[in-house]
Amino acid sequence: MRKLFSVIVIAAFILLAFASPAFAADAASGAKIFSANCAACHQGGRNVVIAAKTLPKEALQKYNMNSIEAIVTQVQNGKNAMPAFEGRLNDKQIEDVAAYVLEKSEKGWM
Repeated sequence: MRKLFSVIVIAAFILLAFASPAFAADAASGAKIFSANCAACHQGGRNVVIAAKTLPKEALQKYNMNSIEAIVTQVQNGKNAMPAFEGRLNDKQIEDVAAYVLEKSEKGWM
């Protein structure tokens, strides 16, 4: 019985270790969503409304926006001139946008 339990635990661990989350963020999908919903103000990682609040890695770090969770919250709720996208975009789309922003910020928006 003990051996069976050990085998089950090990099998479960292996399955969980290599399983991808059902809603893993998809930066490629995020690029399309960003282009349609965000690029008017944030083309190339810039900000046409508040010039200091750009999207390169250093700026995201400065404003504690350098995580999926922080960007998701910002996109959902908006702030200042940025509108809230909760209700306009679903959770998966917002996570995809956040993944895209982080990926592009790491590459200097190149």
